[in-house]
Amino acid sequence: MKNKKISFMDHLEYYFNIYLPTVKGLSKSTIVSYKATFRILMEFLYTVKGIPSDKVEFSTFDDKLIMEFLSWLETERSCSVSARNQRLSAIAAFSIYAQNRDFGSAVTFRNCALKVPKKKVPRKGRSSFTRDEVKTLFQLPDSSNEIGLRDKTLLCFMYASGTRAQEVCDLTVGDIQFYPDRAGINIHGKGQKVRRIGIPCDASNMLKKYIEHRRIINDTGRHVFSSQTHEKMSVACIEEIYSKYIDKAKLEYPEMFRYSYTPHSMRHTTATHMLEAGVPLIVVKNFLGHVSLQTTQIYTEITQDTMNKQLKSWNDKWFLKDNSHFENTNGKSNIPEFLR
Repeated sequence: MKNKKISFMDHLEYYFNIYLPTVKGLSKSTIVSYKATFRILMEFLYTVKGIPSDKVEFSTFDDKLIMEFLSWLETERSCSVSARNQRLSAIAAFSIYAQNRDFGSAVTFRNCALKVPKKKVPRKGRSSFTRDEVKTLFQLPDSSNEIGLRDKTLLCFMYASGTRAQEVCDLTVGDIQFYPDRAGINIHGKGQKVRRIGIPCDASNMLKKYIEHRRIINDTGRHVFSSQTHEKMSVACIEEIYSKYIDKAKLEYPEMFRYSYTPHSMRHTTATHMLEAGVPLIVVKNFLGHVSLQTTQIYTEITQDTMNKQLKSWNDKWFLKDNSHFENTNGKSNIPEFLR
């Protein structure tokens, strides 16, 4: 007896309900974003192509249809190039999964997704990591070995402190005072100016354990972070560390890390997340060691994007919309239950 052929929708349902949350371990917000892509795709197929969701198969798709869908996103739904590329990434990610599990049925679908190029995104403002990207980045180093432990500690410290790469290189054991719930740190910034900052308990504990692991806790003149060849780490070494893990992240998580990043991106990220958490601008200014408040205000432009997303989410959730175009003639919803 031949095995029953698994449909496109069966693969898609397993992908969202089991594979992404359990096997890949993706966050709820990332999965919600992926689902949104396929809800919109089902809307396009039904309203523009006249194909209800229960009739969608792998053979439904070719590169022309996918490109038409992406153009429709930009023209009819006023999506940005970045959002358009994000939808394409979600489709491409599913095509990889589907091909690995049902090569005969999904290989053409995968090839179609590969043929569609991403559009170049006009970069505005500064590259920074999302919260999910920060968490992912922290998980990549293998802390069971010396290099991985150093790299993980360095990444976490830079996020907690918002320090520049050179400031991390200059950090010595004597610059740090550990307390039960935090660490106080003297940061040697630009123009030989020293600022005093605090980092929270988790980051403080990680930093202390790393210094103790290196057995330099009492050597106040020793640099906290060293390279494999020098007692004091260089900026170039930190750049190599970031390049290593960002390349790895882009390979393992193609739906994330869509821009170019440098060690300074982590500093931008710290500032952005502090402002999003409601920390006053003047406090962020002093924490980062900015001379002018104008420099810090750059980050408010980034958080405006976040605010717009939050407002859109609020509008989508709480305001009634005409969903008649989602309905079939028999009155049933065109969107499968697992995508809602």
